Amino acid sequence: MESLTKEPPRAAMGSLPVLSSPECAPPQGPRAKVAASDLAPLFDAQRRHLGHFFENLDMSQAAAFAQALLDAPGAVFFTGVGKSGIVARKLAQTLASLGFGRAGFLAPVDALHGDIGSVFPGDVLVLLSKSGASDELLALAPCARAKGAHLISLTSAASGADCPLAAACDLNVHLPLQGEVCPFGLAPVTSTAIQMVFGDTVVAAIMEARRLTRDQYASNHPAGKIGKTLIFKVKDVMKKQNELPLCKESDMIMDQLTELTSKGCGCLLVVDDEYHLIGTFTDGDLRRTLKASGPAIFNLTVGEMCNRNPRTITADAMAVEAMEKMESPPSPVQFLPVVDEKNIVSGIITLHGLVSAGL
Repeated sequence: MESLTKEPPRAAMGSLPVLSSPECAPPQGPRAKVAASDLAPLFDAQRRHLGHFFENLDMSQAAAFAQALLDAPGAVFFTGVGKSGIVARKLAQTLASLGFGRAGFLAPVDALHGDIGSVFPGDVLVLLSKSGASDELLALAPCARAKGAHLISLTSAASGADCPLAAACDLNVHLPLQGEVCPFGLAPVTSTAIQMVFGDTVVAAIMEARRLTRDQYASNHPAGKIGKTLIFKVKDVMKKQNELPLCKESDMIMDQLTELTSKGCGCLLVVDDEYHLIGTFTDGDLRRTLKASGPAIFNLTVGEMCNRNPRTITADAMAVEAMEKMESPPSPVQFLPVVDEKNIVSGIITLHGLVSAGL
């Protein structure tokens, strides 16, 4: 019975030893620590490796790659294995977010089991591989070519016998790699950074070449802070109508305390009979007036003490522009009156409202 419940011995992979459970467990003893002095040389090494990449990148190859993406008559697919596959997926998603055409990630193993059916003649397939010798990509390349795809490889191995993937593709872009910031020089902690920097920079070049507008970019980013920053206008987040703290310049200051405090804006908008903006009076103005005038404040009108040159903004301005205007010199403010071209008040936008909207 014992032989039925006992696990069979695990076979080693190749010549690698099979580690027992105690060997796989975290080391015992003092807790490992990372000090600033440990990090500094690693970041220096990473900077040198990235500098080597920038200094040795063939710009003609980079330009040919960017042009191939721009001229692609069909879809652009990215593929890769392991960490390169993660970078490939990210670049595909970034390109898709621009809205120029179809872009996506093609998992190499899944492609060989049916997903290559999404590839059509004229499509571009970008294959990312540090070594240029990934078995999965070498198996996929001839199948994609048979489907009529244009093949481009991004490798850190230069074209030649050591980079069979380059020979299987129509274009190879060499991403110069001096070394990996890894104790063994093996973990892809620099090569993937190079792949990401290269791909994202090419995407930025495509955005400029296609003259992508903010509105076009915003249409593909409706959610999150990016979308809100690009889409929300002042009119979308401002208070209006009964929410506005309005008063006339002839109103007595002490008679308007309820209006000043009840609307949650920290101010009064001083208007005439036709709602033209005359000025603003804030709770800060109230405190300063009370300190300077004492009991005489009971005899002062709002018009006598209001700011007649406040910052304003229009309803069609971007909400992020309102925030920038609030924070601009000489001193930040908490609100902006919203006026039209005739200086008629249509609303008020507050810093609290912008923050509440996620901006």
